[in-house]
Amino acid sequence: MLLKREEWQGFVRDVDWTLTYVDDEAVYPEWHSGTGKVPREAWSGWEESYKVTYPEYVATQREKEASAYAVKAALQRSSTFENLDEGWKSATKMHFGGVALVEYAAVLGELKMARFGLNGAWRNMATFGQLDELRHAQITTFFGHEFIAKDPQYDWTQKTFHTNDWVPVALRNLFDGMITAPNVVDLAIELPFTFETGFTNLQFIALSADALESGDVNFANMISSIQTDEARHSQQGGPTMEILVEHDPVRAQWVIDKSFWGSARAFAALTGPAMDYYTPLEHRKQSYREFMEEWIIDQFVHTIEDYGLKKPWYWDEFIRGLDTWHHGLHMGLWYWRPTLWWRPKAGVSKDERAWLAAKYPTWELLYGDKWDVMIDQVNADNIEATLPETLPWLCSTCHLPCCNATPSRDGKWRVRNWELDYDGRKYHFCTNACRQIFWKDRDNVNHETLIDRFLDGQIQPMDVGGILNYMGLTPDVMGDDPDYAAWTRDYIGRAAAGLAGAPTEVATK
Repeated sequence: MLLKREEWQGFVRDVDWTLTYVDDEAVYPEWHSGTGKVPREAWSGWEESYKVTYPEYVATQREKEASAYAVKAALQRSSTFENLDEGWKSATKMHFGGVALVEYAAVLGELKMARFGLNGAWRNMATFGQLDELRHAQITTFFGHEFIAKDPQYDWTQKTFHTNDWVPVALRNLFDGMITAPNVVDLAIELPFTFETGFTNLQFIALSADALESGDVNFANMISSIQTDEARHSQQGGPTMEILVEHDPVRAQWVIDKSFWGSARAFAALTGPAMDYYTPLEHRKQSYREFMEEWIIDQFVHTIEDYGLKKPWYWDEFIRGLDTWHHGLHMGLWYWRPTLWWRPKAGVSKDERAWLAAKYPTWELLYGDKWDVMIDQVNADNIEATLPETLPWLCSTCHLPCCNATPSRDGKWRVRNWELDYDGRKYHFCTNACRQIFWKDRDNVNHETLIDRFLDGQIQPMDVGGILNYMGLTPDVMGDDPDYAAWTRDYIGRAAAGLAGAPTEVATK
């Protein structure tokens, strides 16, 4: 007689045994399992809220695969790709190159939890999780590969993380610290709890909405299919957090704080420009800040407060950064465009600037006159003056450019350099929180930024050509603005001093 599902599922999802031939510490070493102050027996209470059996999993995933690839096959016979806006194509290139191999790194993270998780049900859920992440790596790589024949920049879907380009260096730094290096308790809080329940909503749901508006059904279908998996394996974070908070709330708070900050910095560089600049104006559903407020901030605060935790100590700095971070990073991405594998769209026509000023009241004050200089150089047919001659200073924690404008007591805004002297060396940071995280963990003491490598003579010759070669960038894939005229034609014929009446009270130091 066949047993009913509810009669056998509880047994098979939590298979465990008492070891008699070896010590528990030998099988679950502390440096991998990370139980810390939590008693070993406390992990017996670990329980996921949404349970799934393997036959159910396979049936559901088969339907998702069939649906995603059927849409892809149908669109291959259309001219949809050729009709997409170049700015939107850049948003997809950022995603493919920046995400495909992160998904594979997540496979390794899930396998780590499947081996060293201190509860049978947790290990069972992580086994499903690694199947999810393997699917995500496969589908992202496969969908991106289709377009290589049409645009060689899509080849970076597979090669990005195998290069020394400054963008993947920053991302490797983040995800190695979140997935590869930590014990499984910290991993479950950093990846499923903080990153997958919050920030993947931003990348997958927000971009899916913008993709549909932009006419890219193929991309929207792909990332929506991926996001439906996250809801299942991301629940590993909740029960892990519940047990850790009960026994070591200080550790729980710190792991949440640093992983949220690192994720916020990375998404400001990748998702912020894609939403507020690369997506055609008529297709933008929300601004980056609006989406962050709706999908990240409210959810994150409510979630951690439910566990008895507090908002991170840097919360005010983070909230202020929503108005500035991604704008400064976008300007940096555009200026250093030869170092990218996509074509960054400036997105500062008069209509686009009006939209940005409406969404971000300080935008014109902080960035308007800077873009006016670029506009005037382009209209004077002096593109060379808008290209870099060296590298930006990079943060020793997040490895992103130090370009965050903050207000001073004298009323002016300045881009600050936060410094720290440690062990005979001076480190530089983009924000105070990055400096604090570095000082407390010191995980990045020996993690060289691209600037460190340059000054150490590892990049030869020590000029822009040597830098681009070191990053693996060739002329056929180097980034450039897809259409200068699209955002400069509004200003042809005006005086080169900038927009009339545009405020210029911004200082850098």
